[in-house]
Amino acid sequence: MPEIIKTNLTNGNGVQKQRSTSFNEEENKISYESLQETSKYLTDRVKFTPKIGIICGSGMGGYWKAGSLADALEDKIEFPYEDIPHFPRSTVEGHVGKLVFGHLSGVPIVCMQGRFHYYEGYPLWKCAMPVRVMKLIGVDYLIATNAAGGLNPTYNIGDIMLVKDHINLMGFAGNNPLQGPNDDRFGIRFPPMNQAYDRQLMKDALQVAKDMGISDIVHEGVYTCLGGPNFETVAELKMLKMLGVDAVGMSTVHEVITARHCQMTVFTFSLITNCCVTDYDTYELPNHEEVMDVGKMRQGILKDFVKTVVLNISKKYVK
Repeated sequence: MPEIIKTNLTNGNGVQKQRSTSFNEEENKISYESLQETSKYLTDRVKFTPKIGIICGSGMGGYWKAGSLADALEDKIEFPYEDIPHFPRSTVEGHVGKLVFGHLSGVPIVCMQGRFHYYEGYPLWKCAMPVRVMKLIGVDYLIATNAAGGLNPTYNIGDIMLVKDHINLMGFAGNNPLQGPNDDRFGIRFPPMNQAYDRQLMKDALQVAKDMGISDIVHEGVYTCLGGPNFETVAELKMLKMLGVDAVGMSTVHEVITARHCQMTVFTFSLITNCCVTDYDTYELPNHEEVMDVGKMRQGILKDFVKTVVLNISKKYVK
């Protein structure tokens, strides 16, 4: 049965009244205890504690297995999402849908092979729920990857954009993963977001790119997430460009907000899989196939890039 929450209201004469609101915890936000059940299911079956978590987007093997980052892990332990208590289910065709534990360059990590999107019908808190599970199993550093459309005219298909900030347009519309009752065991009610993306990790990643000889395809920029699943109109892209957006996608922002609420350190990058169309006279149509194709094309570079970033985080920061 839904829990009835009574709220005290005061009218203009100072007289208090009560308003009852139906609140179904399963529909609005999963309980801390349920998340503990999820984390215990995992920790009972994995004998090491990962301090680094990775969300594999389209560019990192979120949509296929062979050759992906998760496929490169040693001592792998895989959990299909449907087997994990309280976990969402992947509904997008082609999603691998596994939580994978293992070692990358000797570093213990946990890796989401496929994520959840708002357009699948999930509320944002549920899309970001795996981040809270990661926190409960011991993760302190989150690497979130995604595929995005390049809005900055200097970006080319196949480039990598290190996310230095985001614009939470879905939040402007009243959609936020932190909506609902706040649980202080995760974080404070009003978390700051002016340092959402760790500057030192970004500087380290730029050095990694330089050492790999790929600095010419690596940029820093601002990301935004739209609800999808449709791609953007020309007018919408023109507006986003005026707002200072460099790349646009359909994920990540709610995961980062949740991670920062949990005091996790965040590093994020986007693989530019298409150039956004901002000209009415251009009849090129964006499509999901090109996202997949560019992801596969850059898979080797991205895998080496992430492996080096992970090793750097482990050596310099993980305690």
